Amino acid sequence: MIIEQTIDKLNWIKLCTMAREYQKQMESVDISSMSFDERFGMLVDAEWTSRQNKYLANLVKKAGMRYNARIEEVIYKQDRNLDRQMMIQLSTCTWIAERLDVIITGATGTGKTFIGCVLGNCACRNNYKVLYKRVPRLLTDLAISKGDGSYNKLMKELKKVRLLILDDWGLAPLDPAEGRDFLEVIEERHQNNSTLIISQVPIGNWHALFSDPTVADAVLDRLVHGSYLIELGGDTMRKYRK
Repeated sequence: MIIEQTIDKLNWIKLCTMAREYQKQMESVDISSMSFDERFGMLVDAEWTSRQNKYLANLVKKAGMRYNARIEEVIYKQDRNLDRQMMIQLSTCTWIAERLDVIITGATGTGKTFIGCVLGNCACRNNYKVLYKRVPRLLTDLAISKGDGSYNKLMKELKKVRLLILDDWGLAPLDPAEGRDFLEVIEERHQNNSTLIISQVPIGNWHALFSDPTVADAVLDRLVHGSYLIELGGDTMRKYRK
């Protein structure tokens, strides 16, 4: 009866994993050989692991990444031009702690978004808040926010997230308003938090995407210099994704 009451109390105070682990201990024939400290440590470890897993899952869900991709799933083909040591280094997320940026370029199908989401997943594993946005959608959201009065709120959210992943950069040239909006996002984040840019357009062609060359110079100066660069090559990777 005491055991059942203890389990009920653990569940009531939302220590459900600890309650299940305690029940397993009571059903184990080997538990008597363990000390109280050992048994209690097992209960705490089970609850802590469960909560960490839930926290990670919540970070990944809120990030909105296209793929829940992990570093263990990366394929290093010789013609892919993907440096394993660089990926290992980036997976530690020291670049986020140092507020640096990453740029991933390559042709369609080379796995740019997948690699970007891998690094986003690594950031979540290191307890960093991540947000994934396609640039066309971001520009639309910024334009709408100016009309409904939520622009400052949106910019504040974009500024404070530790890693902002911007996918599909450069699909179309930017008009003057879009160029200024994009510069505003980059300027707010520069040296404050990290940004990861994913594009099928080579960096050498980025300047031409802006109608205002002054804005182009400002964006490229903040994004390109000092960033980690991954230039993917090779054939399409879609055949490797089940």
